[in-house]
Amino acid sequence: MIVEQSKIFVKTRLEGEGSGHDWWHTLRVYNNALALALKENLHQELDMIIVELGALFHDIADHKFGYDDKDRITIISNFLSPLGLDSKKIDHVIYIANNISFKKGKNTIALKSIEAKIVQDADRLDALGAIGIARAFTYGGHKGRSIYNPTTKDDTLSHFHEKLLLLKDTLNTISGREIAEQRHHYIEEFLKQFHQEWNII
Repeated sequence: MIVEQSKIFVKTRLEGEGSGHDWWHTLRVYNNALALALKENLHQELDMIIVELGALFHDIADHKFGYDDKDRITIISNFLSPLGLDSKKIDHVIYIANNISFKKGKNTIALKSIEAKIVQDADRLDALGAIGIARAFTYGGHKGRSIYNPTTKDDTLSHFHEKLLLLKDTLNTISGREIAEQRHHYIEEFLKQFHQEWNII
């Protein structure tokens, strides 16, 4: 019941979001997290409701859009508390939302829980591969960035080197690393093709 109500809340809140951090991204992260938990055979060790809620709320009031940690604390607590979720579990969900972000590679926090590590892997996998490429250009367009500008680093393609190509070595789980390796290779091939086409013009 809590998970289903949370899905409705998050979907409504992210409706119309156009930067690649929309409901469909959240749903993919949610499904990725469940799949990783299954692949890692961790269902017995995990608090699955924390994994599910952590995935669902991971992009609520994201710092990229002017929010801070306190905003997420308020929003998540105000929604989950009336549903009867234990305060320690709510704190765990907030901990995940506040600590799994890449933050331009400056986030060096060593996650304390396996639930947080699963959600972080699930989120980072969605920034890789074909979907990761699509999301990068969507976000770039949202921020008014050019696709590629060889004279500056303020373009979308630079984001590949600032974040996407660094992600595969940050995954926490064996299954996550295996998937990340495949998706990382896809991005490398895309970049080769991109630069080949760019240099022909």
